[in-house]
Amino acid sequence: MATQSAALRKPDPDSNNSAAPAESQEGIRDQKLLTLFKMAHVLARGHTPECGPSRLLDCLIEAFEPAEAGILLLYDPSDGCLRVEASVGYDLSSLKPVHLLPGEGPCGRAFETGQPELYASPEAIAEALAGMAPENRERFRAAAMNREKPVSAVCLPLITDQSTTGTLLLESRNWPGGLGPADLPFLQAISEIIAQFVESAHLACERQTALALDEGRRLKTELISNLAHEMRTPLTSVKGYSTALLMDEVSFSPETQREFLQFIDEGCDVLQGLIEDLLESSNIDAGLMRLEPQPVRVPPLVQSVVGELAHHSSEHRFLLDFTDDFPIVDADPDRLAQVLRNLLDNAIKYSPEGGLIVVRGEVRKDEILVSVADQGVGLTPEHLNRLFEKFFRAKSSFGRHVVGSGLGLPISRTIVESHGGRIWAESQMGEGTTLYFTLPLEGLSQELAEREER
Repeated sequence: MATQSAALRKPDPDSNNSAAPAESQEGIRDQKLLTLFKMAHVLARGHTPECGPSRLLDCLIEAFEPAEAGILLLYDPSDGCLRVEASVGYDLSSLKPVHLLPGEGPCGRAFETGQPELYASPEAIAEALAGMAPENRERFRAAAMNREKPVSAVCLPLITDQSTTGTLLLESRNWPGGLGPADLPFLQAISEIIAQFVESAHLACERQTALALDEGRRLKTELISNLAHEMRTPLTSVKGYSTALLMDEVSFSPETQREFLQFIDEGCDVLQGLIEDLLESSNIDAGLMRLEPQPVRVPPLVQSVVGELAHHSSEHRFLLDFTDDFPIVDADPDRLAQVLRNLLDNAIKYSPEGGLIVVRGEVRKDEILVSVADQGVGLTPEHLNRLFEKFFRAKSSFGRHVVGSGLGLPISRTIVESHGGRIWAESQMGEGTTLYFTLPLEGLSQELAEREER
């Protein structure tokens, strides 16, 4: 603190010119005011629960000079122990394994009694530390990194109206006179500030958790409602046509029977697709999705998927634009076909009047780019930003319900990103939508291709 006034500079322990008592008291008072100011600044900036305690401890050690090292411990009700949250003058990583029981050592004693504990000499500190478990005592010793041993220390409980949330340990190592009884009222006030911050942060986390649970329940209810709605339409179709075929009093021509069976088959396909999307999304959430990469020729794979979907969409025309020497990529062919199927299905659904769907492949320096462009209704910017969210489906502007789970594009994003690629969309209202994804040109296939070129 090179810019401090003379009243705030640490006195030289070796100097014989000690400050007059009035000047010394004035300096301590200024330090206390500076400490409160800096801590208030931290609180005003609204630091997160993760970094807030650390910043408060830093401010305290920096501004209140008799305190030259410190440790902040918070109580964890899950195991009934005190855990180190922040430290100054100690190696925090060495302290993270410390779990202090209430009553253990100086910090545990202050937590248990709810009273500040002052240790005015190295001997008193050593005696208090002797009450700690050997493994915790060794961790404290290692975390001190062979720095000077404290000449005095204070342990303060962090108490709120609700409970005791932790303890604050402050040490003086070189300050003349160290920490004494005169410092306790001020440090108790500081500990109350820190305790209130910890309590507020805890309540804020509880509120966020409650909101997240409420949001989770809302999404679950919405999901069930959406799936019930999506399943009702094909089920109604299946039930209606199958009931008609089973009527004894009515006879249908073979052509009509085949038409009814076709509707039943299509309804079953829709139901199967909804169920598969839901199961796939659940597997992804559980981390169960596996990739089996192998050399893949993209153009024939695209041709196969397009042929499969074109059979069910006579209103659309499909154009494939790939060069003859389009490179082989290492990818999971089944997963890649799933991505293409989802993108093409999306293009078909959102261009209900038909039109041209173009699937194009481009080769870049270290990746391939595949795009699927339709001539449909397009998307608004707010819908475009949410296109890859789970269960989100853009509302149709042409007054026609679009069947789907809202999971196809999020699943596609996970698959593409698991391959090391990227996926995104571009759209203009009334001018169609283009979905893009990339796959990296790397792996054994690319290495073999490079060798052949040489």
